[in-house]
Amino acid sequence: MGSDEARDAGPDPAEARRRMAIAGVGAVALFLVVQLGALALVDPFVSAGYQQVEDPTDPTNSVLYVGVLLVATGGILLVVRLGVEWVLRAVILLTSGLLAWYVLSVVVPAVVPGALGGWLALAAAAGVTIALYVHPEWYVIDAAGVLIGAGGAGLFGISFGPLPAILLLSILAVYDAIAVYRTEHMLDLAESVTDLRLPLVLVIPLSRSYSFLEAEGVGAQSEGPRDAFFIGLGDAVIPTVLVASAGVFVQAPSLGVPGLALTLPALTAMLGTVVGLIALLGMVAKGRAHAGLPLLNGGTIAGYLIGATAAGIPLVEAVGIAPYL
Repeated sequence: MGSDEARDAGPDPAEARRRMAIAGVGAVALFLVVQLGALALVDPFVSAGYQQVEDPTDPTNSVLYVGVLLVATGGILLVVRLGVEWVLRAVILLTSGLLAWYVLSVVVPAVVPGALGGWLALAAAAGVTIALYVHPEWYVIDAAGVLIGAGGAGLFGISFGPLPAILLLSILAVYDAIAVYRTEHMLDLAESVTDLRLPLVLVIPLSRSYSFLEAEGVGAQSEGPRDAFFIGLGDAVIPTVLVASAGVFVQAPSLGVPGLALTLPALTAMLGTVVGLIALLGMVAKGRAHAGLPLLNGGTIAGYLIGATAAGIPLVEAVGIAPYL
């Protein structure tokens, strides 16, 4: 959240356009992989009983999640101010390993059945954690980010019906705007977590020689040319919650893509995210920090509602408020 990472790409306008084009293509590609991954995981997650709440239609689930997020954000800022970043690093690494295991526990046994598949999934999840600790280069960060991003979005997607998902995206969009434009603590948070080289950001190199490990002060607000574009993993995950929810809870015909819970509302929600992302990149290219979720979540919600309406679903059902009327 808070896509402040891409600033002036250099004094040469042609070079600036080239770098932003690379950043744009890379960001869209990573977002789509996270979203398609979530849609591929929702059915296996449901079958495995990974739903996180008892009633996925309860809108209070969103409020509880936002409360947890605010506490977690405050905790991260406190850890950074106290200078004990190793605590944050340990928690994120362990959480990453857990989310990787959730994903791999349904993927690997589908290829290698039986107890062996379960052990291989556990070993692979441990390998993800070790790789992040030993060699957090950009491609390791991105691979882990896509894996745990798709897993996290899938887990919340099967746990949040349309109404809780829309509420979640709406509340977090407002919070992100306040945190970036008013209090600005999201900018401090983004800088801190980027410097820690954790899978909380997606990294898009803008040159072949770029090394995330060798870069210094990667989270700092620089006015000069940059060799990489950074965008928060949450900017990809949060909109995808509604995409995944649309694939599970909305009564619309499947589009028939093998292995994906892809319906028309889910597809148009994805397209809405991409439109919001392109608009965000255009604003960021002008050199100022911007909150990501207002555009991303707004585009996703609009896309979802357009697709649901096109699929013949009444608006009150698409939003999830029919039981309350």
